[in-house]
Amino acid sequence: MKKIGILTSGGDAPGMNAAVRAVVRTALYYGLQVYGIERGWDGLIKGQIQELKTRSVSDLIQRGGTFLKTARCPEFVTIEGQAKAADTLEAYGIDGVIVVGGDGSFRGAKDLSDNFGIKCMGIPGTIDNDLAYTDYTLGFDTAVNTVLGSINNLRDTMQSHDRVSLVEVMGRHCGDIALYAGIAGGAEYILIPEKPFDLNQIARQLVKSKLRGKTSNMIVLAEGAGSRDEIVKFLNEHAQVNIKITHLGHVQRGGSPTMADRILATRFGVKAVEEIIKEDSVSSAIGIRGNKVIAVPFDEAFKAKKEFNEELYAASQILSK
Repeated sequence: MKKIGILTSGGDAPGMNAAVRAVVRTALYYGLQVYGIERGWDGLIKGQIQELKTRSVSDLIQRGGTFLKTARCPEFVTIEGQAKAADTLEAYGIDGVIVVGGDGSFRGAKDLSDNFGIKCMGIPGTIDNDLAYTDYTLGFDTAVNTVLGSINNLRDTMQSHDRVSLVEVMGRHCGDIALYAGIAGGAEYILIPEKPFDLNQIARQLVKSKLRGKTSNMIVLAEGAGSRDEIVKFLNEHAQVNIKITHLGHVQRGGSPTMADRILATRFGVKAVEEIIKEDSVSSAIGIRGNKVIAVPFDEAFKAKKEFNEELYAASQILSK
């Protein structure tokens, strides 16, 4: 293998730039040429490609977002779109591709590998931490710290006004951002899609809280757990509280990556290059388990089932009493 491509795909995540930097510099160390593919699979189809050198990735490790940019690409789902991408790679003489993204991006990489024989490695870049084969995904730690900063700020103003705050965070199917940020922020209530909750019980607890003299509370809601407007309407009516909603939205995806994400990105990038240049390696997803960086074949990675952290959730319930 002499030339590899690197692209970022799907939703951006803090640490993507750090991962690209690690891939480029590791590949150059091993004597490879590296080509940056702009705007994900769409850019590959359209030939938006540039060669990357050491200086190309200077002053990037601390930057959020992705300098290669990202875009959705419905065309790549089709075999025709994948064929165009394969033709582009052939025209540039690129032998393998490293993809930084989430589940959808990895499935695209698997299709390109299965249908056209192009070896691909996937680096998990998604703030949701929703890929089951790995303990952590790139960008998760930064997103949690972004949410935590907002919770800290809201605590001050909620206590000043004797109010209840509901913070809605990302997480349609995986509540890890809400769970980790909620525990670290001392939230009284953490509502996540993995666990059912009783609004009547929460309302009763809010009433008891007021009777004990505690006049401000923090509720952290993962977006997939329920409608924030319906939850607030119910609790306002049944607990006679004044809940203020903060919807953090895409601010969770931005910002300078934390130390943890920069180190993770570096380890992932180095592993991805070392795996792709092995003669006997297969297209795989890079991840981490028990602090060991691993490479898991895509088929195996997709079959993995996400294990909810019951111990951590139980601790949140104990500490919120």
